[in-house]
Parts: sequence; structure tokens; C-alpha cells
Amino acid sequence: MSDADIEANLGPRFAALGLGDKPLKEALRNKKIASTWSSVLDEANITTASDSAPSDPKFASLLTALVNATKDTPPPNRPYVISAIKDGRIKSSAQVDAAVKYMKAHPDGPIDDADFDRECGVGVEFTPESILAEVKKYVETVRKTVEEARYKGLVNTLNALRTETSLKWAPPGDLKKILDQVYLEVLGPKDERDAPPKKAKAAPAEKKGPAEKKPAEETIAKDRMFKEGFLAALHKPGGNAQQNPKRMEEHLKATGGRVFTRFPPEPNGYLHIGHSKAIAVNFGYARYHGGECYLRYDDTNPEAEEERYVIAIREIIEWLGFKPYKITHASDHFDRLYELAEDLIKRDKGYVCHCTAEEVNDQRGGKDNRGQRYECKHRNRPIEESLAEFRAMRDGKYKPKEAMLRMKQDILGNGNPQMWDLTAYRILDASHPQTGSKWKIYPTYDFTHCLCDSFENISHSLCTTEFINSRESYDWLCDALDIYRPQQREYGRLNLTGTIMSKRKIMKLVKEKYVRGWDDPRLYTLVAIRRRGVPPGAILSFVNELGVTTAHSNIQIVRFEQTVRRYLEDTVPRLMMILDPVRVVITNLPSNHLEEFSVPFKPNDPKMGEHTVPFTNVVYIDRSDFREEDSKDYFRLAPGKSVGLFKVPFPIRATGFTKGDNGVITEIQAVYENDVAFKKPKTYIQWVAEAPSKNSPIPVECRLTNQLFKSENPSAHPDGFLADINPNSEEVFPNALIETGFEEVRSRAPWPEQEGEKDKSKIGPESVRFQALRVGYFAMDSDTTDKKVVLNRIVTLKEDAGKSAQA
Repeated sequence: MSDADIEANLGPRFAALGLGDKPLKEALRNKKIASTWSSVLDEANITTASDSAPSDPKFASLLTALVNATKDTPPPNRPYVISAIKDGRIKSSAQVDAAVKYMKAHPDGPIDDADFDRECGVGVEFTPESILAEVKKYVETVRKTVEEARYKGLVNTLNALRTETSLKWAPPGDLKKILDQVYLEVLGPKDERDAPPKKAKAAPAEKKGPAEKKPAEETIAKDRMFKEGFLAALHKPGGNAQQNPKRMEEHLKATGGRVFTRFPPEPNGYLHIGHSKAIAVNFGYARYHGGECYLRYDDTNPEAEEERYVIAIREIIEWLGFKPYKITHASDHFDRLYELAEDLIKRDKGYVCHCTAEEVNDQRGGKDNRGQRYECKHRNRPIEESLAEFRAMRDGKYKPKEAMLRMKQDILGNGNPQMWDLTAYRILDASHPQTGSKWKIYPTYDFTHCLCDSFENISHSLCTTEFINSRESYDWLCDALDIYRPQQREYGRLNLTGTIMSKRKIMKLVKEKYVRGWDDPRLYTLVAIRRRGVPPGAILSFVNELGVTTAHSNIQIVRFEQTVRRYLEDTVPRLMMILDPVRVVITNLPSNHLEEFSVPFKPNDPKMGEHTVPFTNVVYIDRSDFREEDSKDYFRLAPGKSVGLFKVPFPIRATGFTKGDNGVITEIQAVYENDVAFKKPKTYIQWVAEAPSKNSPIPVECRLTNQLFKSENPSAHPDGFLADINPNSEEVFPNALIETGFEEVRSRAPWPEQEGEKDKSKIGPESVRFQALRVGYFAMDSDTTDKKVVLNRIVTLKEDAGKSAQA
């Protein structure tokens, strides 16, 4: 057959398949492929008529895969594979390859349908959730390899998933996207370790003007997180479709078309850094759009809830600068929730079940939900019987675990575990902090959350991606009860590496005295971060810089500290503070010598003002600023060497020193070089004068907070997370000294002035913040008393805290 004949044969039939000129030209370039196409189209009965091919566009791509797989050796029974593609049993190119392989392995037939289906993955269905679970499970088995190879090994992991697991049948695009997500959770964002090898530097180009600003130096708008990405793409109020349009009319009438969100913490523990993102997202999104945000306590589990957590949560939200529209509790709605539970039963959407936890798990497929699912034996009991049993539960007839109300969802036909007849009510033998002993039954989160969102007319129910499966059950329950259905949308949560967030593990640290309490500055609970001195504005800046996406953010502590440092640099005053003081006697000044120098709280920022510091014949310097023996690369104080004192007109020169019995220097003798020609010293050091009449110096205890754990993943330590604790996580300097300007800084707090701490009665000691020159940023600790000032280091200065002080 000539080329023209082949083209005349294939052209109209390609058109019938919906294939354009490009696939046709590619086929015509290779006679073997063109011939195979002709045979396959004959076997598939594809003629020139446009209705001879199925309308599904995937059909053409699957036939293309079959042609490529059989161009060299046509397998027997190829028409069988074509029929499987036509009837929808074969849905992917991976299944086409498996089908061809099966045919070649069974050349003599006949074909066993069940055996063929099993070998080719026919009927295997995947949801994004099931793919995610399988990918996580596999990655965990090769975690060490993943962590060593990092992103350079991603392709190998993807190939292994496609060849070694059932995910070979999963849609390739979905699999790649979800693997990317899991890698981000495990490894965090790409960094220098994942960069390709650097190429040799090219010759520098001729300069044509000022260099462009680097991305890291760009100013980030404080509300960028609402203008870009996930939050910017959310629907407008009224944009969430309803099963019953009247419900939207009622909702918009109640809200006036404004944004309403909610922050729904469970009051069973202290919030951590990850919750700061949820607070910023929910309160911030509502505020940005001129709406309101509820603080709603999810108090459906009275066995774990305490009033101290209720108070701490509210205080943290206010400290971050947000004011709830209303403070509510899920328990406020217990009466209405109970009525709707009865309504659910009456609509035949709920039933009382008496199964054990093991039996319920077995109904859901047993271990890993891989087995056959089946309905509970109580599922189809008469409505009146379930209603009577539910009232018996309410009235105390049953003990905990003897009965529960379950939703009648779709346990057999739905692959989402959130649709497998979830529990709506259970019996708890516990008094409730809000409702006392009124109730013996309590609604679950799955029943309560969406309904409370509906009651409070929430327009945007924003939560983290671990609740993505819950969206279906959320919508189902609202629709089943014919009430307004808010729209749930999920974003990636924030997690810091190098620390722990688990309440159970933090409790262990507290109980075993590894830390002082839940607010120990080495932890990353928000009460601890607050006590450490991190300003609320710095936390919000950090969340805003990261932005909001659907991917989890696994961020290193150093990045968080970079944001805090950058925020403090422009917003707090500077003071001189000596961690490890040694006395310096200036022998050529009289004992009653007293001068006062004016020192700005921040150079080049007159708005912060100035303060005076006394200067006498006795000053204290840091022990690290003096050496017994000099060297060429050392520029601070040593015998016979001069050094400048910050803001003092003339330098001092060391003339001698005194040691104690233990060999430690107790005093340095020096002279004030005000009688010689001034020569600018190579460096200046900080100091604090001994001037009792000026209440100088001020004694303080300084706690230098370092990272609590040695590794990025403490929980991965083979001997447990406690074995990963950094023995140097805190250094205490009990005899530190600070200059008198501290009292003015203390009286003028909060620093920075623009942060959300408006109510003076609610300002804590941590709002007294300053930069200690060459040492770091500090804040006053809650252990401070009238007799003793205690300071915490918030973060180090830009330079490496471990660097030797020789500059």
C-alpha cells in the first residue's frame, strides 16, 4: 500500500477518534506504527463515520498506548483488550501495558475474565485520599533513604510506587502531585542541599547600573497572604451552592453578605505555633474582608477539657491582636443538636448501634480498611426503634460504649472513610464544664462542627488539609438535615522542624522537669513563645511571609527566628548589658568621678529618644572582652592595649589585672587616656558603670535560650525524643548587669509600640524588649520580682551566636 493509500485509510478514521493532524503525521512517519494503527482500528471497528468511536476522549489515548505496546509483536487476543478499553474496564496506559503482557503470557486462551481483571487492575478505584494514604505508607518504609537522597531521589520513589505498589493503577498526574506533597511534609521546602551542581562562574558582566534587589530583600505586604494564593481564590459570600436555594437566601439575609469565619479550638491543651496560622487565617481573612470571626470552643469532650485552657486560648488570640465577634461553645447548641439528631433518625439517616469498637472496625474493612465492608446489623432497624433507643441513651439506660448514634451514610459504595456511618453521639460518664450533669450523651466533632458552622452562618469554614476527607461528610450532614451548608476549604498546616508539638510529649517534658512548664521559652506553644518575648506582630509577619497554600509547611526554626530578628531590629531599643562581668578600675580617675553621657535608644532613629548613662572610675566589661595575652588578630582589651568604651570620649588602656585563689581574674586595672593625643581605637566594647547614686548597674539574671533538641526530627530518635534533648538548651548567667536605661525601657513598654498590646492591664513582662549590644534580643521573664530581674534571650543577633568575639 502506498503512502497516499495509508494516509487515505487512516486520516478519516483518526478524525473519527478526534485525533488531529499531528498524531496522524507521527503515525505516517513509521510504516510499522501506521500498519499497527490500521490493524487496531479494524479490530475496533472504527470506520470513517464520526459515531463509530466512543465519545470518551480517553479512548483515543488508550488506543495509542495499545498501538505503541503492540507495534513489534501483535499479541493474540488483542481484540479482547480493545473490547476491555471500549467497555471501560481498562482506563489507563498502565492497564493497557498489563493487558498486553497478560495476553502474551496466555497465547492459547481462553481468557479468564476474573483472572484478567485481577492482573490488570480492573475495578481498582482511587481517590486522592486513598492515594495519599498509600504514598505516606510507602514513604515511611523508605524514610531513611528519602531523607538521605532528598528531592534528588523523588523520581526513583515515583518509579518504585508505579512498579512495586498497587498505585501503578493510580492516575499518574494525581500520583505525582500527591508524592510532591508528601515529600514537602517529610523534607520541608527545597534548600541548598537540593540545588543542582553549581556551574563554573562566567566572567563578570559589565555593570550597567544599580543591582536589582534580591527576593529576600523585597518588602512583603503585611496582607499578602489574603491577596495571593489559596485565600485569594476563595468564593465570595453567597458563592457556595445549596441543595435548597432558600437556605442561601436565609443565610445572606442573616449576614448581610459579609464574610463570617470561626476559629474552633478544643480546650484540652495550650495552642502551639501551628495554631498561629489558623488564627491568622480565620481572624485575618474575616478582618481583611470587613467580616467577623467567632471564637468557638469545640467542647464536645468534657473528659479532656479544662478552664485554664479556655482562658489561655482567649488570651493568646487577644495578644495576637484579634477580637472575636462572639465567644461561643459547641455546648451552647447542645439542645438544638439533640433535636437535629432526632430529626436525622426520623429522616432515616441515623440509627442506634450497639456494636463494639472491634465490630465497627470490622464493618469498615478491618485492619487498614482493606477487607470487605458490610453494614451494621442495627442499620435497618425501624425508625421508631432507633428513636426510642436514642432517648434511652439520653436518659441513662446505657453505659458508655453500650450504644451510639451513627449516621446512615454510604459504607458500601463510597471509598471515603468519612462516609462509613460515622458516630454522631456517644455516651460519656462525665460532667461538662458548661452544662454540668445535664447530659449523659455528647455529640462528636463530625456531627457538631458542620452544624455549629451552619447555626452561626459561617460563610468560609477554613481548616487544615487533614480534614479534606471530612468535607464530604460535612456537606452530607447539612444536606441530610436540609439546613444551610457552609463551604469547607482546606489549607496546609504549619509545622516547625526541630521541636515537638504533641501535647502528650510536652506533658512528659513538663512532668519530668526537662522544662519549667508549658510556657518554658524553649517550647513552641504560643504561651512559651510569648514568654520568650517574641512579639505578636512578628508571628503574624512569619505566617504572612509563608503564605497560605494547600501544602503543609515544614519550616526550620532558624527561618522563624530570622523573621523575629528582622521584626525586632527596627522596633526595639538598644542597651548595654554584660553577661559575665569583670570589674575594671580606672586608676587615674578619682573615686568620686561622675560624668553622664547621652545615648540614643537606637542610632539614626530619633523617635525612640535618648537616655543618660553614668561614667565613673569603676566600670564592668564582659569577661570575653579581656585577654591576659595579646595577639595581632585581637582588638579588644589586653595588658598594654587600648580599647574604646561605647560613647565614652576617650579609650582606656589596661595596665594590670588581679586573680583570685581559683585563678579567675577578679579585677582589671586601666588608665583613662584623656591626657594623650586622641587616637581612635580599633574597636569599642560595651560597659556598665558602678554608680550607686544613679542606681547603676542593675543586676539581672539572663537566660540564653537555645534549641531544645539536637536534631530536626526529635521523634525519629531510635531511643525516643527525650534522648535527643540538647544538654545546652539553656545557659544561665545569674550575675549579669545592665545599664540604667533599662528602667526607662521598662516604663515605656510595650516594645514595639505598634503591636496589639493596647490594654496596659493585659501587658505582660515579655513586652519589655530590647537589643543587648553584641549579645542578642532580650525580653523580661515572668519570674521577675521586685528584687530580681530575669531576662530571656528572644533570638541571637544576625551573626552566628557561637562565633568567637574577636572583632
